[in-house]
Amino acid sequence: MKKFAIIGAAGYIAPRHMMAIRDTGNVLVAAMDKNDSVGIIDSYFPDADYFTEFERFDRHVDLMRRSGHPIDFVSICSPNYLHDSHMRFAMRSGADAICEKPLVLNTHNIDGLQEVEKDTGKMVNTILQLRVHPAIIALKEKVAAHKSGEKFDVDLTYITSRGKWYLQSWKGEQAKSGGIATNIGVHFYDMLHFVFGELQTNTVHLNEVTRAAGYLEYENARVRWFLSIDENDLPAAAKEKGARTFRSITANGEEIEFSGGFTDLHTVSYQEILAGRGFGLEENRVAIETVSHIRDAKLAPLTGDFHPFLKPSGS
Repeated sequence: MKKFAIIGAAGYIAPRHMMAIRDTGNVLVAAMDKNDSVGIIDSYFPDADYFTEFERFDRHVDLMRRSGHPIDFVSICSPNYLHDSHMRFAMRSGADAICEKPLVLNTHNIDGLQEVEKDTGKMVNTILQLRVHPAIIALKEKVAAHKSGEKFDVDLTYITSRGKWYLQSWKGEQAKSGGIATNIGVHFYDMLHFVFGELQTNTVHLNEVTRAAGYLEYENARVRWFLSIDENDLPAAAKEKGARTFRSITANGEEIEFSGGFTDLHTVSYQEILAGRGFGLEENRVAIETVSHIRDAKLAPLTGDFHPFLKPSGS
């Protein structure tokens, strides 16, 4: 049985990590979050020690290490801009890290973390949950078997409505979240690279606080993408059903059904990590390069390939 700690226990994604720790037969022994809305811990590990101050959490982890009961893994669910620091803390505390997406905000942070891995002998594992989704694995196999040499035409659309709170939180600050493409889109860009090969072109058509869109070209695909947290962007059919989320990927006009199965992908990811088959730092590089470019790119005019949700001026 492995001993786990969680940083960011009050966050949205933390319960999936708690469930994954429990369902893989391991134990959460310590949790930290400056916010104290962490009653969810009682549903999984009510005996876990809990800290609102990082300094006391740090001391506790160090005491466990020096007493011969070190923590094996630190699961990191903190705000995006803190991931780098918390992964360094985990490894220097003698634990491997399991970090939520996005791993970091910029690629130079990956280089620095690789140095810490070398120094400590510990490693970073990342949650790239779409890589273990059965529908995405099947699509990757289909692309690998595709012999025509022609690229797939892909449309990726993801609209996940968020209330006014979103922009008032750290998620609305680009310096902390990386912006919308980083915060809600990075695992999609990783999936596209995973399925369709090396990235060749990255064009940005729209980059606002609540919406972004562009065109990506990979070895085996041309991709038009659109992301939004604005419910006004939802298609009429979704609104009629009362849905607040719309998620769609089409390849050559065929819908890739991957909406189901998201809730247990963290458990699958943990199973792979514990079996020594996790995704490390280098697997994240292309996706982080992609979102870093989107964040700073000059907007391109709406000519050629662009997402159908966008409209050229005057249309």
